[in-house]
Amino acid sequence: MLLTVKDLYVNYGNVEALHGINLEVGEGEIVTILGANGAGKSTTLMTISGLVSPKKGKIFYKDVEISRLQGHEVVKYGIAQVPEGRRVFATLTVQENLNLGAFIINDKDKVQKTLEWIFELFPRMKERREQLAGTLSGGEQQMLAIARGLMASPRILLLDEPSLGLAPILVKSIFETIREINASGVTVLLVEQNARAALKLANRGYVMEVGRIVLEDSADKLLKNPEVRKAYLGG
Repeated sequence: MLLTVKDLYVNYGNVEALHGINLEVGEGEIVTILGANGAGKSTTLMTISGLVSPKKGKIFYKDVEISRLQGHEVVKYGIAQVPEGRRVFATLTVQENLNLGAFIINDKDKVQKTLEWIFELFPRMKERREQLAGTLSGGEQQMLAIARGLMASPRILLLDEPSLGLAPILVKSIFETIREINASGVTVLLVEQNARAALKLANRGYVMEVGRIVLEDSADKLLKNPEVRKAYLGG
């Protein structure tokens, strides 16, 4: 397995947010985590990427334990997170945002090749490269957030609610781009409220409720599961 999370507990102060999470992501997969607001999905991603420290449990990238590493060290292992709410640097240009995404890459040729690939994926970013990120539309900011994550040349991309607040036509475009990114060899762990779109994209899925994983299955089976349909797919 490329990524393994074992018996993960996370506290915020005295409140336990994750109660013994176990999940795996294989190389080349798209795996989605579904669940209501407050289920612990974002906390799971932030703990994997080193932004939140676990109370107990272990996280492995291949055979290397990364549970106690800081965020900037986790990125060096090829794990990049695209945060919920986009969080682009509004007062910097598109190009400057992208440059920041490549801060761990010392090979200039590699950075240039990644940039060219990103401009193929997101032609709008090439058109807007000198524009301030804060002046972009919501959809463009989401594209930029994903592009910035890809600048680190990750093996695993952690995506937190990429479709949040976007018009349906843009949601379709973002999901098609995620499929392309995966086809290029990047493994994806996706947290997404749009359960139907996420399951149609993913190989496998986990369902979280109040800090626990309550269901794990192939995406096809989760789409057909009556409980999942009732809770997340509108019947």
